[in-house]
Amino acid sequence: MTAAKHIGVYPGTFDPITKGHLDIIERGLTLFDELIVAVAESPLKAPLFDIDERLLMIRREIKKHKNVRVEKFNCLLIAYMKEKRAKTVLRGLRVISDFEYEFQMALTNRKLAPEIETVFMMTAENYAAVSSRFIKEIARLRGDVGAFVTPNVKARLKDKYFPSGR
Repeated sequence: MTAAKHIGVYPGTFDPITKGHLDIIERGLTLFDELIVAVAESPLKAPLFDIDERLLMIRREIKKHKNVRVEKFNCLLIAYMKEKRAKTVLRGLRVISDFEYEFQMALTNRKLAPEIETVFMMTAENYAAVSSRFIKEIARLRGDVGAFVTPNVKARLKDKYFPSGR
């Protein structure tokens, strides 16, 4: 009899995926047999990239990893976790303010589903100060986001903000 796979779920909006997110994915792979990057549709956040664009960008960045899946979801995270038979949520932390929000969410999830654990992972220090929101603002103002995103994502941001190439 083979042991059950230890499946982790890394949920987020990933609008767009950053080097910080990729850092968490890479390091998270050491904890799980399989990692699902669960992309929230998040219409209330009014994402810059639609769900299909975000899925495509992430898949392109993680294609070398055979034990990572990228999927969209639009339901309660706990329901998604149960559907996938996953027992662990992976969450990245950048700064202390992230912890307060993530801690509240983890406690709420534990109330809803005590069998599901949340694991917090600190991002690499060189990505700690930057969020997707900051990256979008820098790109919109024609700043160089190359230190924070991959060349593919940088090009997608440029195309989104300046479709005529200006």
